[in-house]
Amino acid sequence: MLHGDETIQTPMGDIELQDNYFDNGASKRLYDEMDYQRASQAYIWSTPLVSVTTWRDNQGKAYGVKNDTDFVVLESLKEKRGIVTANLTTPYIFNFSNLKDGALQIDYPAGQTAGGVLDFWQRPVFDLGLTGPDQGKGASYIIVGPEDDPAKYRKDGVHVFQSATNNVFIGIRILDSDPAFYEKYTSEYKMGRVGSELKPCNFLRGKDVEWSATAPRGLDYWKNLSEIIQEEPVREIDKPWMAMLEPLGIAKGKEFAPDERLQQVLKKGAAMGELMTRNLQVNPRYAEVWWEGTNWYKSFDFDLPQETEIIQQIDPRATWFYEAVASTKGMVNPTPGAGQVYMTTKRDSNGDTLRADRTYKLHVPAKVPVGQFWSLTLYSENTRRAYDNGGTELRSANLDSRMKELKYNEDGSVDLFIGPDAPAGFETNHMKTVGDDGWFVYFRLYAPEQGFFDKSFKLTDFELVN
Repeated sequence: MLHGDETIQTPMGDIELQDNYFDNGASKRLYDEMDYQRASQAYIWSTPLVSVTTWRDNQGKAYGVKNDTDFVVLESLKEKRGIVTANLTTPYIFNFSNLKDGALQIDYPAGQTAGGVLDFWQRPVFDLGLTGPDQGKGASYIIVGPEDDPAKYRKDGVHVFQSATNNVFIGIRILDSDPAFYEKYTSEYKMGRVGSELKPCNFLRGKDVEWSATAPRGLDYWKNLSEIIQEEPVREIDKPWMAMLEPLGIAKGKEFAPDERLQQVLKKGAAMGELMTRNLQVNPRYAEVWWEGTNWYKSFDFDLPQETEIIQQIDPRATWFYEAVASTKGMVNPTPGAGQVYMTTKRDSNGDTLRADRTYKLHVPAKVPVGQFWSLTLYSENTRRAYDNGGTELRSANLDSRMKELKYNEDGSVDLFIGPDAPAGFETNHMKTVGDDGWFVYFRLYAPEQGFFDKSFKLTDFELVN
């Protein structure tokens, strides 16, 4: 009732009211609870921002990135295992640049590539390659910062786009398997500040280093958030969140230096925020399974801007950016014959979560509707990165339709196995799990065809192998 003299029972203990007031001890407990709740929710809101910032910083350190025109090329298992839910089938080329120093121009080569430029909320600014304006034919692009004027750069034959953040990410996948194409593509790709001479970029290749883009836990999570907030303007939609962060010691123009009380609150908030986000990831209450009667979900249940006319899609985007990175038009809105589809599951045919100490079978029907190929990639639920089972080759955590060693059934279907041990005769169709590191998969369809969209093609659930 909050009236007169009474005792109010709460999850944080009893609050004693005398003549409507409570004492200073209760006041402190209420502030601690208020800050804890705000930190837990701020974790969910900030997940895409902290994830990509961690990626930028840790990749840069691991590969010795020094300039805006340095691109990191990831090809080996060790290199790709750094990225959250990386594909293990095609080379990656990544760059992080900052528009604070001026607009960037890209002269993009023609060819079979897919990718895009993203802002630091991991929203696409524009796609590159087959799903971009150039449609694989090559083009010139200019990227303008949030406080710049795009009109200054518009001219015939150039695509001009504005980013909502100073920091931008450029991600490219080479789809042409001919080694000669990589050399041609990288020699023709040019980038630089508008008004300066565009030159070929520096592609850092063959490093084969171990690194991690998984967002940190504890105080380091909030340290990363505070640092990236200093680099970016505050969007109108994010002002309420900035108000909730300020009492937690995270604000524009303020050094992150929490006292002992705030440190404990932030540690608890990060832990609870991650638990809540993982619950969204494993049990998404806003989404329906793609194939009725299964536990398979189509990833991406949010719009490209991460908002609608009435809401910011905080829970759906947190689900994706906790377990994955990046979003492009081709990833979010694939169409028959173009883009990519990401199917994921965390449960078997009994509805039980997938375990590392058990072996499972996935039956993949013949004639998967893809214009390019399909792949099944294994990930750790702890890190959300490619599963580390001691293997050194990409196939230790990835099986795909381009692999000649897969053993097929007479009807053209294929049975794939995940677990501690491979069933006899199916060693080439097996990926190993170890210890208590739980797992999940992405079943990717590259250039999905109509059979996926009309659901005439269907995957059944993983079945436990006795």
